[in-house]
Amino acid sequence: MTAPMALARPGPHDLWEMDRRHLLHPWTNFGPFEREGSLVISRGEGCYLWDAEGRRYFDAVGGMWCTNVGLGRREMAVAMAEQAERLAFSNTFVDVTNDPSARLAARLAELAPGDLNRVHFTTGGSTAVDTAVRMVWYWQTCMGRPEKTGIVARDHSYHGSTYLSQSVGKRPGDRVAEFRYKETGIHHLSAPNPYRRPEGMSEAQFCDALVAEFEALILRVGADRIGGFIAEPIQASGGVIVPPQGYLRRMWEVCRRHDILFIADEVVTAFGRLGHWFASEAEFGVVPDMITCAKGLTSGYVPLGAVIFSDRIWQAMAANGERWFTSGFTYSGHPVSCAVGLKNLEIIEREGLLENAARVGDYFLERLQALEALPLVGQVRGRRLMVCVENVADKATKAPLPDGVNESKRISDAAEAMGMMVRPLGHLNVMSPALTITEAEVDFVAETLERAIRQVTDELVREGHRIG
Repeated sequence: MTAPMALARPGPHDLWEMDRRHLLHPWTNFGPFEREGSLVISRGEGCYLWDAEGRRYFDAVGGMWCTNVGLGRREMAVAMAEQAERLAFSNTFVDVTNDPSARLAARLAELAPGDLNRVHFTTGGSTAVDTAVRMVWYWQTCMGRPEKTGIVARDHSYHGSTYLSQSVGKRPGDRVAEFRYKETGIHHLSAPNPYRRPEGMSEAQFCDALVAEFEALILRVGADRIGGFIAEPIQASGGVIVPPQGYLRRMWEVCRRHDILFIADEVVTAFGRLGHWFASEAEFGVVPDMITCAKGLTSGYVPLGAVIFSDRIWQAMAANGERWFTSGFTYSGHPVSCAVGLKNLEIIEREGLLENAARVGDYFLERLQALEALPLVGQVRGRRLMVCVENVADKATKAPLPDGVNESKRISDAAEAMGMMVRPLGHLNVMSPALTITEAEVDFVAETLERAIRQVTDELVREGHRIG
């Protein structure tokens, strides 16, 4: 009998063409994609990526805000493989559970602030937010307030891409005419962006105005019709917006006065990005009613999300013992994902990565803020390992370049050619590297990004744009 012929492994161009011909990417920009295709990534280790051609890049993006413990960790792969061999799947519907799901839920309850001792596992951040919003409706109805279902969010927020979570979020560019969004029962307040506050207004006055706007909305709509407020402690994809001092605490206090549940969307900020397990209480003095999380929960090794919520919410939902919580997913509490989550939290604790994120993160922000001296840079903002550079045409007026100039993409392309990845978002370049980053690697990021910005600035000036 003739042995079967081994199939030839696709080469770099074959992979590029397969992807271009068959894959619909999240946020596909059809024209450029069909012309240029995608960069094919083949390997990752620590903070570094290699493409199919063998070129190495420092990943200053951290995957998608998520590769917290770094890539290529064998013990993560072993945890995955051992759990898959022992129990690859077990549903968690109604009254069935599994070992890793129960253990991870208990660990998250231990780490979360206040009385957030209950966990509902989801498939990622979008489904965690979707579930949290529906839980607001459920809880308010259980409390005898079935009309108190309105949700308040902010402009420039990103909360996911399910129908409901994208309707709740409102990041520029996410709303397109070809899709439909839930409009009724969702309200949006101003983004708490101090850099874009009204001229002549102090940051403290801006904070007062933002809180007053929330109170005015409650008065206009009626407290009996607003059930929940959702906020990223730092608005991530909306521009790494760090709110004014005291803002989140004051918004939380407004929520408490009106029986409005406070949802902290910590899909990005949880598990070390700001040097804490969770940022809400540690950074901003808020103990929310719910925390949504994902990304750093498994450091991106496998999909997993969670809603961590209070005993108070559980007690109301479970009060008469007859209700059904008819929400969940086939992969809720997936044993392999939960085993990876447990190992991930173990690594973060054992290696002191929260402490490293705090120490090196402060240096990261300090080094990058030096870029504000460049003519194209309006502001460098963020907190620790969550930073963005906002590009402007005019520093005095903060006016951006025309959208078609696409300077942030040009900067990311220039940095990529220099061996580093940063993420372009509108007029921003965003960075969120692994918590394992070193000071030497911070220096590389700062120096490379400066070279890329200078290169693109020179190109823009030659094209006739006025910069500075």
